Amino acid sequence: MYIEVNKMVKIDRIEHIVTIPEGVTAEHSEDGVVTITGPKGSLSRQFTNPSVTILQESGSLIVRSDLPRRKIKALSGTWNAHLNNMVKGVTEGFKYDLKAFYSHFPMTLEVKGREFIVNNYFGEKVPRRADILSGVDVKVNNKVEVVVTGIDKENVGQTAANIERCAVIKNRDRRVFQDGIYLLGKE
Repeated sequence: MYIEVNKMVKIDRIEHIVTIPEGVTAEHSEDGVVTITGPKGSLSRQFTNPSVTILQESGSLIVRSDLPRRKIKALSGTWNAHLNNMVKGVTEGFKYDLKAFYSHFPMTLEVKGREFIVNNYFGEKVPRRADILSGVDVKVNNKVEVVVTGIDKENVGQTAANIERCAVIKNRDRRVFQDGIYLLGKE
């Protein structure tokens, strides 16, 4: 009688390579802070875990984990994505396009300091407000188009979500009352 043993392949090391393009510098300190500087600015983030290490070689950062388990493998993939987003942010930046739609009451959009304000939403007298996070630039074009730009992907995405969320209708049928600010695209 032949008993088949589990034939799963055991992976002993996982490595993700983040390439650093021309004109971008990456610094990795001993306490786990990675600083990436490029033509659009500089981003810093702390990466600390005893099972995952970041190594710096010529022109690249390597995210490595020896004897990975499922959660450590997921964490190293997350760190790889964060580092790639930081590199893309300091070279190209991130841009979210939103648009305001209304049927009867024309809403007005404006930016005042670090706050995005929506007036006359559904004829409401009290303006709705959304926070703009640090390092993010918000512009209103043609009275209804909103452009959110910045180098930190998380701050840009959260600011766009704050703007979208400030114009949500409660206790109404979403199929009929479609007024609001919606995400059209992101780059």
